Amino acid sequence: MSKTVDPAATRAAVDAVRDWIRDPDGVDKPPRKPLADAVKLTARTLARDAPGSSVEVRIPPFVAVQCIEGPRHTRGTPPNVVETDALTWLRLATGQTSLPEAIATGAVDASGSRAGEVARWLPVISLQGVTD
Repeated sequence: MSKTVDPAATRAAVDAVRDWIRDPDGVDKPPRKPLADAVKLTARTLARDAPGSSVEVRIPPFVAVQCIEGPRHTRGTPPNVVETDALTWLRLATGQTSLPEAIATGAVDASGSRAGEVARWLPVISLQGVTD
């Protein structure tokens, strides 16, 4: 992974959008910049925590990271992909929902035999203990 992750910056980015993560129907969607920051930093935290290149996690249009040890993918469509929207990703990254639940509801598109291994590394940051 080429970009380092600052845990304090990740915490600040998630804190900036935490009300929306908790209650997306009751809180206005955050502006693009804070949303992008939270998505990118949490995805990069996953890549840091689960280094490797066997699974690609995509949260368009913000970021795609490779993670989890195993065979390296170099060309074409990766064999193991987890793709979702920003809200679902942030709910996964903060433990508000589980990967199996998100896959079952269609909120996450997971393909390949190793895509489900991402669940082992979630959440990457908790909303618990954050004061309101």
